[in-house]
Amino acid sequence: MKPWVITLIIIAAVLIIIGVVLYFLGKKAQKKQAEQQEVLNANKQTVSMLIIDKKRMKIRDAGLPQIVMEQVPKAMRGSKLPIVKAKIGPQIMSLICEDKIFDSVPVKKEVKAVVSGIYVLDVKGLHGKKEVQPAKKKSRFKQALEAAQEKAGAKPVK
Repeated sequence: MKPWVITLIIIAAVLIIIGVVLYFLGKKAQKKQAEQQEVLNANKQTVSMLIIDKKRMKIRDAGLPQIVMEQVPKAMRGSKLPIVKAKIGPQIMSLICEDKIFDSVPVKKEVKAVVSGIYVLDVKGLHGKKEVQPAKKKSRFKQALEAAQEKAGAKPVK
C-alpha cells in the first residue's frame, strides 16, 4: 500500500472516532438540559416586579449571590449573561434573564414575570403601552451604500 492511502485511512478513522464521541457527548448534554428544564418548570411562579435596569454583563460584576458565583464553572465566569435588575416587593434583586426574551423586557415598567429562583423565564403582563423596539443601527457598509446611491440619484435599497 502506498503511504498516502495509509494516511487517509488514519485520518478517516480519527474523524469517525471524533464524530462518535461528539454524538454521545451531545446526547448527554441534551439529557442534562431536559432535566434542568423540568426543574425550572416545576419551580416557576408568577411575580409582579418593576424592572429597573437590564444589561449584558459578566457574572462577577452582576451582583449575584455568592452561592451562585461558587456554582458557576470557572470557564463561564468571564462570559456575559443577560442580567435584569428588578424590584420585587421591597427588595431590589439581580436576576438572570432568558436570552430569548431579554430584548422584549421593558425597562422602568411594572411587569408580571414567570420566575424560577433567580432565573426569569418569561414576561407575561405589561402595564401601560408596549414600547416599540428602536430600529437596529445600520452597518457602515449599508450607510456607505445608501450615501453612494443618493449621490447617484438612485432609490436607496432597504
